Amino acid sequence: MGEWIRLKAADGFEFDAWKAVPTGKAKGGVVVVQEIFGVNAHIRAVTDAFAGAGYLAVAPAIYDRVEPKLECGYTPEDIAKARDWRAGCNLDNVMLDIDAAAKEASAGGKVGIVGYCWGGSLSFVAACRLPSISAASGYYGGQIVPHLDETVVAPTMLHFGALDKGIPLTDVETIRSRKPDVQVFVYEGAGHGFNCDHRADYNAACAATALERTMAHFAKHLG
Repeated sequence: MGEWIRLKAADGFEFDAWKAVPTGKAKGGVVVVQEIFGVNAHIRAVTDAFAGAGYLAVAPAIYDRVEPKLECGYTPEDIAKARDWRAGCNLDNVMLDIDAAAKEASAGGKVGIVGYCWGGSLSFVAACRLPSISAASGYYGGQIVPHLDETVVAPTMLHFGALDKGIPLTDVETIRSRKPDVQVFVYEGAGHGFNCDHRADYNAACAATALERTMAHFAKHLG
């Protein structure tokens, strides 16, 4: 359903993005933000699925500032190199690229953002910093706590697995107490990456519930 396009950020940097267009009139736009593994086959499939649900969906290749066309799978070796790729990113530049993707998605109407793993954290930051974002849904973002002094502007929901070995439930409770206006959901029996059907921690039931909540959130705030 989707295809690769080129986008230009506000600083003039050009980069790839995966864009999927719905059949008929769009309900709105959605920016899909990658895990640390790049805009790989899974993220492209997620983007296509949002288009299938009626949204103009765009997934920016935010590693392009490090090196073009970086993507990988989920082996231990993949995880190690993906962490190096992420370490090479500058958050301000990432926000520029997400904002450019949001402007592309805005052809469909108001824009929501959904992100997974690292993208879950980036979705939270985008909900604080980017006026182009009208709603956010972040999945198992482990780097949200350092940004809790920022003001959340867009309606936001967050999803965490109760068995996530990388995100302590104390962090989740800190988020819940510091940001009472943010909806925080914890999924019993779910680990990190529970939404990704390419990973061992995939939990179909929890993924379905989180998606249902995300879709209701977008329907409410994107029109």
